Amino acid sequence: MAILSKEEAQAILKKVIGYSKADFCEVGLNGSDGGNIRYARNAVSTAGQISTMSLGVSSTFGKKTGSATINEFDDASLQKVVKRAEELAMLAPENPEFMPPLGPQTFPESNTYNAKTAAMTPDTRAEMVGKSLSVSKAAGLDAAGFLENSTRFNAIMNSKGLFAYNKGTDVSFSVTVRNKQGTGSGYVEQGFNDLDKMDTLALSKIAASKANGSAGAKAIEPGKYTVILEPLAASDIIGNMFRGFDARSADEGRSFMSKKGGGTRLGEQLFSENVNIYSDPMNTEMPSSTFTGEGLPVKRTQWVEKGVVKNLSYSRYWAAQKNVQPLPFSRSMIIEGGTQSLEDLIKSTEKGILVTRFWYIRSVDPQTLLLTGLTRDGTFYIENGEIKFPIKNFRFNESPVIMLNNVEALGKPVRTGSGLIPPMKIRDFTFTSLSDAI
Repeated sequence: MAILSKEEAQAILKKVIGYSKADFCEVGLNGSDGGNIRYARNAVSTAGQISTMSLGVSSTFGKKTGSATINEFDDASLQKVVKRAEELAMLAPENPEFMPPLGPQTFPESNTYNAKTAAMTPDTRAEMVGKSLSVSKAAGLDAAGFLENSTRFNAIMNSKGLFAYNKGTDVSFSVTVRNKQGTGSGYVEQGFNDLDKMDTLALSKIAASKANGSAGAKAIEPGKYTVILEPLAASDIIGNMFRGFDARSADEGRSFMSKKGGGTRLGEQLFSENVNIYSDPMNTEMPSSTFTGEGLPVKRTQWVEKGVVKNLSYSRYWAAQKNVQPLPFSRSMIIEGGTQSLEDLIKSTEKGILVTRFWYIRSVDPQTLLLTGLTRDGTFYIENGEIKFPIKNFRFNESPVIMLNNVEALGKPVRTGSGLIPPMKIRDFTFTSLSDAI
């Protein structure tokens, strides 16, 4: 029962709306069905299948809203959850930022669903994990990984006639591979909507190569270096920046998009001219839902063009305060790149450092977006276009805003972490100290 069709979901939501006595009623219905395998030290430790579905109701009288959720779907239970939401609404204080629900909207059908991914079975997952384990066992290494897939749907409806439905799939895989001595480590992480794009064998070979290659790391002095950031590393640090494209926090002086003395940096060139960032729920490599939780349409949006900030996201409330159109933020963030591979970027580097990924990233200064964190799972010294030797991990202190001003080259974008992100060649990246962790 976890995955309902559009018609099945609509029938339940109509029934719930029909029970409402509130001024406004908004209902969301969500379900998912999927499974996972976790393994460590070259052996499966857990495996499971999860199927779940829930319904949430928000009832409003005036500007007072109450919400309740339930995972039972007989008529008596649906009546009960509506009544409970209305009781809570009567007890709630008024919301000074309340916005009435939207009326009917038009949404294009997304391409988030893939039938082959939805058809995955425990045997499919076992075969994929078996390929990964064959790599680590053959190389005399230890692997610890996680494979997960899910099919999900979400549907929303309100008492003003809005209805939206979306169904999607995804499969994700990550593995850490280490040598027996614990002196070398490699890591990969990847996710897709389409199962055919997931190659656990090839990904595990990359992690194993880094595990062997990172053993015997040498210490070099911290400082400013040219770095080649693999897409995962770039995503790790840039993901923190995407959340700053919010108009309200910028207007209120709470983000790196705030202008000193008031206002925002909308329209300013904050990044290098070769930085272009957009979102598009219909992108075939990074598809996402075409509507928000309250029913706003999500469309292709250019956030940065040739380094210039072109848009900030506006909630419905903040858009009304500023007399502009609301603009929802999207999870399908895409940084345009070029055609060069990671290997091409390495070959073009006279001296530099290759970073597999960052971890334990923490904010130092929200106003400049200064971050600190550590490299991990394979950090290498580059000289004359070749990887010469592994190096000990560094702590970095860097802002992605400054980093994207120091872009020398961008490679071909790949799906990873928080979006479609290219490998990046960055000059003057700041490493402040060494770390003994691998």
